[in-house]
Amino acid sequence: MSAKTVHTVRFEPVGVEMEVEEGEWVLDAAFRQGIALPHGCREGRCSSCKCVVLDGDAEVEGHSTFALPDHERDGGQVLLCRTYAYSDLTVELLNYDEDAMRRSIAIKTFEGQLVSVSSLTHDIRMLEIKLEQPIRFWAGQFVELSVPQAGVTRSYSMASTQSSPDTVRFIIRKYPEGAFSSLLDGDLKPGTPVTLKGPYGSCFRREERPGPMVLVGGGSGMSPLWSILQDHIESGEQRPIRFYYGARTRKDLFFVEEFAAIAAKLPDFEFIPVLSQATEEDAWQGETGFVHEAVERIQRARPQPGEVDAYTCGPPPMVDALLPVLQRLGVALDRTYVDKFTQASASAPNHVH
Repeated sequence: MSAKTVHTVRFEPVGVEMEVEEGEWVLDAAFRQGIALPHGCREGRCSSCKCVVLDGDAEVEGHSTFALPDHERDGGQVLLCRTYAYSDLTVELLNYDEDAMRRSIAIKTFEGQLVSVSSLTHDIRMLEIKLEQPIRFWAGQFVELSVPQAGVTRSYSMASTQSSPDTVRFIIRKYPEGAFSSLLDGDLKPGTPVTLKGPYGSCFRREERPGPMVLVGGGSGMSPLWSILQDHIESGEQRPIRFYYGARTRKDLFFVEEFAAIAAKLPDFEFIPVLSQATEEDAWQGETGFVHEAVERIQRARPQPGEVDAYTCGPPPMVDALLPVLQRLGVALDRTYVDKFTQASASAPNHVH
């Protein structure tokens, strides 16, 4: 059997080098070697891993032209999650996080069993899984979750923290006719074998920063944000926190009592739920409209001093609407951390939650 052809990829301006095999996506090679390159969907749809090939022979395949238009590809730009190397490469990172690269964790596979599935709302479930060995991850990261007996794999963010590394929890939204969702209220029983692969993602809590933290989520975007908040509390660090959560009606809210308990004990913390379709039956006295509008209105009226770290997790329309708001509020791009949940396709384990 012939040996695999291996090339060296050098990333500038950080000067990091790694190996990639022919036939292996460059981003997968980075994961395998524990190098935290910027990434999002991992299937050529979000442009988070967009870079420029300065030297060498590479080819990008199977991507969305919205993420990488033809004129950018012709100019040498690539998406690392959909790029093959056919020679040694020199690649310029357009977006990179030195802190994330320093805190890289190599991707591993973990076996476990389902402990429980519980209802948080009419369409959101909490999964708890016991692993055979502990997983190391940063609060806010996600894994590929597989149910081998059903042949289903999807990517979900942990809702737990490193304080329970062998017991992980996920907040997952049910989708009509979803391949994984359809298992939540039926086939997934306690004791069902599952597999986790990860961790992935650069939308994780940055530690030891004194400025305000703004968390914005919708739907099951609560999962990574809950992990980030709990990890912050466990750390003992002190900073102002505003947690915005967008939902349709009151019945789509959960963890209300838990947030009230956190607000009672955590200094300078506010949980701000925002309902976009509040009904008369809701008798809602809180914020209404779209969550990004509430963020802009409230942050302008009641700003906190210091450099803001903003974390936003949820469906693409919410994230896309929020990003320009954060820019107008003066939040630096390199302190804006995004986890955009895309809809699952038949061919790939999207980050769907």
